[in-house]
Amino acid sequence: MTGAGARRPRVYLAGPEVFHPQAAALGRAKAALAAEFGLEGLFPLDEAVCGDGLTPGQHGLAIYRADIAMMDRCDAIVANLTPFRGPHADPGTAFELGYMRAQGKPCLAYSAAPGALADRVAPGADDPTRDAEGYAIEDFAMADNLMLAGAVFDADGGAIEAPPSASGDDPFWDFRALRASLARAAAILADRPRGP
Repeated sequence: MTGAGARRPRVYLAGPEVFHPQAAALGRAKAALAAEFGLEGLFPLDEAVCGDGLTPGQHGLAIYRADIAMMDRCDAIVANLTPFRGPHADPGTAFELGYMRAQGKPCLAYSAAPGALADRVAPGADDPTRDAEGYAIEDFAMADNLMLAGAVFDADGGAIEAPPSASGDDPFWDFRALRASLARAAAILADRPRGP
């Protein structure tokens, strides 16, 4: 969809940055980077959800509903799967990626952590294919769980973008792989029809 009055494609900028001490600044920086690619980046914290008069559970559900509504307005997701509080992606981001995949929308993802998931899970002493508790280590040479990688691959034939090496700084400020995902999103969305 091109021409005067056509809105820019909207991408939902999912990721654990919402928990970061500099969450608002990260959201603004990611949205500004999206704009460089002709995209409108929507960050989950863009719409503050007031918790006044709500129980913690009610407040949590209100945030969930606001994020669902925001994703529904977006044309694609660009999900940050950088490991968070363990070897895997943030579970909320994983849900959001699955939600957008179920909608049939383009799913792009990136990680600031190079390498495969199996490289981040410590093997047990007796069997390198199992962790210390005896659970099998998923080893498909993918950046994260096969269901997350599959959502990205099946949605647009892409892969989870990652830099060739780790940054020595805060990984959430490392935008190298994000740039690659935004460029891919812009190319995919360039000629697709968009909703209001």
